[in-house]
Amino acid sequence: MKRKYLKLLVVLFGQLLTIMDIFIMNVSIPSIQRDLQASNGEMQLMIAAYLIGFASLLITGGRLGDLYGRKKIYMIGLLAFMISSVVCGFSAGADQLIISRFVQGISAAMMAPQVLSMIQILFPDHHERTKAMGGYGITIGIGTVLGQFLGGYFSSLNMMDEPWRLIFLINIPIGLPAVFLTLKLLEESKISVKQSFNVAGVLILSAGLFCATYALTTSEHEGLHFKNVSLMMISGGILFAFIKNQKKRIHYKRSYLIDFELFRCKNFNLGIIAVSFFFIMLDSYFYILSLFFQNGLKISPMEAGEIIVFQGLGFILASFVSVKLILKYGKKSLIAGLGFIMVILILQLFLFNRQTNFPVFCLLLFLHGLGIGSIIPSLANIALSGMSEKLIGNASGVYNTFHQIAAIIGIVAVGSVFYYFLGEKPDAQHYHNAFSVALLINILCLILVMICILKVPDHVLPELRNRK
Repeated sequence: MKRKYLKLLVVLFGQLLTIMDIFIMNVSIPSIQRDLQASNGEMQLMIAAYLIGFASLLITGGRLGDLYGRKKIYMIGLLAFMISSVVCGFSAGADQLIISRFVQGISAAMMAPQVLSMIQILFPDHHERTKAMGGYGITIGIGTVLGQFLGGYFSSLNMMDEPWRLIFLINIPIGLPAVFLTLKLLEESKISVKQSFNVAGVLILSAGLFCATYALTTSEHEGLHFKNVSLMMISGGILFAFIKNQKKRIHYKRSYLIDFELFRCKNFNLGIIAVSFFFIMLDSYFYILSLFFQNGLKISPMEAGEIIVFQGLGFILASFVSVKLILKYGKKSLIAGLGFIMVILILQLFLFNRQTNFPVFCLLLFLHGLGIGSIIPSLANIALSGMSEKLIGNASGVYNTFHQIAAIIGIVAVGSVFYYFLGEKPDAQHYHNAFSVALLINILCLILVMICILKVPDHVLPELRNRK
């Protein structure tokens, strides 16, 4: 039993690195831009490159794990992540950092699907798997807080020139024990039927997802100009061609990248719809909250960071507590958690203003984190519950892809609405109005998530309190 949880700890190392490096650059942007003499566009690409590489290859990463071994692909991803982190840390210019961040994202895409797949395989029992997914949620919370904290801490060090380079090099002391323990503890798992790898499918799908994620991430700053709209249309055409190609290959019993049998599973469909709306809400909330705090309420970046840390602490605490609630009350605890987040957002709508005391900000962000932490682990549990070992890697890749693309859509779509209501010469009231509209959209997303959870079959998240 203890050995099983040691294996869980090993795979969660990879999840920690993946999440940390989404956030760790944000606070260091001014330092990096100054030292590398990078333009605003180059800085934007440094942040976007990781997400583009990550989202474009997640499905491929899951399929590689199915065919060639989840331990093997996890290890390759981990080693590539460490090497690309070193290259990031020693980058001599903006172009080199952009490319190495893209490789980092691809490496993370090799690791992330294996994490969810191995959790499902290691913990087939609902009770144990729920506890394991609680650990998965805790890791996301720690990675989020640690990424922002370390980014700020390393960038402010005065003991060396260009201290921001440590935000990438820190991945080495975290990754090295993970490599050793992976070799020592993890066992290989893959599908028993030998199949060739669908290289053409990878190229087509990756091209489609690359165009989509590039257009979405650059739209955050550039807006929906002709280039981005064209890329989205091209992406739609490529993905449509990919689906037709995959169905044809399955029909003729040839190697494929996505098994569409996944979408016959009701809880998988509900899970990916729920996670999409949830992360449209969550990532747009983080993005807009930072703008509202610093530009609207004139809170300093340091104070804003301290307040947001309380959100992470709430997230981590809830990931511990939610395990017991899920096991006892099933999906009713998720409905309660979603309702709780809505109440906190409504309170923020009325209480977040220039007269608000620092402790009130911290308390409401902490409570918001409690609500978020009670939901995230179970969304993956719903989507992947009951999935056969043959489909689990594929399912993990698809789930993570929807998660990442939804996060980008949230920032772009809700962010655009926020800027629309802000106007060209915004004052404090304009910021409050725009923030309020964004929160109402967030609440609507949570209602849609709640509808999905209500439709999830009871056996997926059973109420164990009713058992004798």
